[in-house]
Amino acid sequence: MIRIDGSQGEGGGQILRTALALSACTGQGFSIENIRAGRRKPGLMRQHLSCVHSVQQICAAEVEGDAISSQTLRFVPGQVKAGEYHFAVGSAGSAMLVLQSVLPPLLLAGKPSQLILEGGTHNPMSPPFHFIAEVFVPALARIGFNCSCEIERWGFYPAGGGRIRVNILPAAARLQKIDLCTPGKFNGSSVLAAVSKIPWEIAEDECNTVVNAADFEVVHKQALTVDSPGPGNVVMLRLDYENTEAMFCGFGELGVSRKKVASAVYREANRFFRSGAAVDLHLADQLLLPMALAGGGSYTTTEPTQHTKTNIKIIEMFLPVSHEIRQIDAKLWKLQVESNQAASDKNVSRETFDNCIG
Repeated sequence: MIRIDGSQGEGGGQILRTALALSACTGQGFSIENIRAGRRKPGLMRQHLSCVHSVQQICAAEVEGDAISSQTLRFVPGQVKAGEYHFAVGSAGSAMLVLQSVLPPLLLAGKPSQLILEGGTHNPMSPPFHFIAEVFVPALARIGFNCSCEIERWGFYPAGGGRIRVNILPAAARLQKIDLCTPGKFNGSSVLAAVSKIPWEIAEDECNTVVNAADFEVVHKQALTVDSPGPGNVVMLRLDYENTEAMFCGFGELGVSRKKVASAVYREANRFFRSGAAVDLHLADQLLLPMALAGGGSYTTTEPTQHTKTNIKIIEMFLPVSHEIRQIDAKLWKLQVESNQAASDKNVSRETFDNCIG
């Protein structure tokens, strides 16, 4: 039984989500205390319980402590079963965060799965649907994990009510250790601004702000009015390279001008573009777990966040891998993931790890 202190590092919900995914992947149970101790309201909230119960459902886990505000949890997984699943987060809780926990074990389940997830699809504090579909999923494919995502209804915070469909195929027989240290040729960028129940002109102005201020060519822009249960606004700027993709997002909110929302997006994208990194900060965090399951890999990114560093600590508790973060220059860092040949000091056996990576 792996014991986790949820107050370590950034002390948020990602510790729990990573532990749930890897517990189901490796068959190792865990207990966690001080859940979300670093947050204003510690303990399990509705969307975290949705993650727990969703992973419990796909692997018939034994669970203790799964209650609102609980700061301790015990999770003992059974065998992961591929199939058709429907997970509803409720309110505006992020459906994409539930996907983070159930996707890795289902990718390793050996048979196809189909998921329907309902909840928030475009929330300020989680990866939006388009980042998952257009940046993370292509990166997974380079490793040998294949899935596709389709949005059926948008869900903005706080109303939620979105709906996505995910088709998951079994992982490749042998996973690839990807090397994303150079982005390759820049192939242009595209900006999408979407609004629900507010004037379309807001999205159009946001697109124009990005196009006029970006340090790089924006080859495509699109301003959309979308159907969603509640009002909302998101700006998403995707950079396309020969070897990878990156995305930067901003969300409209009361009292913040449309120009300020769009400006924050292009400034973050400009900093990334000038850094020479291959992987943006959001993808850098998301790639850690699949790279560890593949037994290694590397990428360059901008300065790693505390969120990323905490995620690394949890991954190393479940899998016999080590991570090295090295600063290359003022704007660029390299992260290397390597398999530890000597797994005796890890909680997972070498045989279990080899089964994970084919």
